[in-house]
Amino acid sequence: MTVPFYPWTVWIWAGFDPALIVVALYLGWKADQFGKTFIAAIAAFAIAVLFSWVVTAAGIPWPAPITHDGPTFFTVRAGAALLWAMLGYGARRAVGRRA
Repeated sequence: MTVPFYPWTVWIWAGFDPALIVVALYLGWKADQFGKTFIAAIAAFAIAVLFSWVVTAAGIPWPAPITHDGPTFFTVRAGAALLWAMLGYGARRAVGRRA
């Protein structure tokens, strides 16, 4: 059995899922402690996967679809959710220091 090969663009779209970015940045922004970014990432991951699955099941084109026969790249999505949440947390801290 051969291992399937997916182009790098498929991997990139898993990390740059628009729903994932919006939810993770928002929840990271709302986190008041750094440790809460991990919780924000988990919640953003779950919400984005559910949203992507619903959109794909409805037949609407989506940049990062989730299908039963396609790659889901949950590890890439989870890592990206953590990075986006940390970015939102860092942005909030940076804006707070200026004010």
